[in-house]
Amino acid sequence: MEQYEKIYLYKRIVKAKLFIDDHYAENIDLGNICDQANFSRFHFIRLFKSIYGSTPNNYLIKTRMEKAKILLAKGHSVLETSIMVGFDSPTSFAGMFKRIAGQTPSSFQKKQHAQKNAMQLNPLLFVPNCFAENNGWTK
Repeated sequence: MEQYEKIYLYKRIVKAKLFIDDHYAENIDLGNICDQANFSRFHFIRLFKSIYGSTPNNYLIKTRMEKAKILLAKGHSVLETSIMVGFDSPTSFAGMFKRIAGQTPSSFQKKQHAQKNAMQLNPLLFVPNCFAENNGWTK
């Protein structure tokens, strides 16, 4: 019986996590997320953090930032990216991005573009040396 209760509990928490993964770009808050798991806010936050290692809000922010990195690397503007990952303001997005990634969105995008160009110019530099040596590419 206890095992069933744990599985049921975890399913509810996972349902809420999947809700964040699917709706990160929407204007969701803790209330929306808690509703998915049918827990009180405080109990939900405690359980979510014990399972995923961060609060639901921090997980939402992390998810948005990971998606933003992908969009910026693909060439979307900072404004487009901020809207696409659910921020109301490009300024708040840029501030959060810098706090999380340690650099501004535009500098991240420039570095990604430079790395892509470097890969195209000399792809062998981006192959692990042990793999290149095993295949005779370094001779």
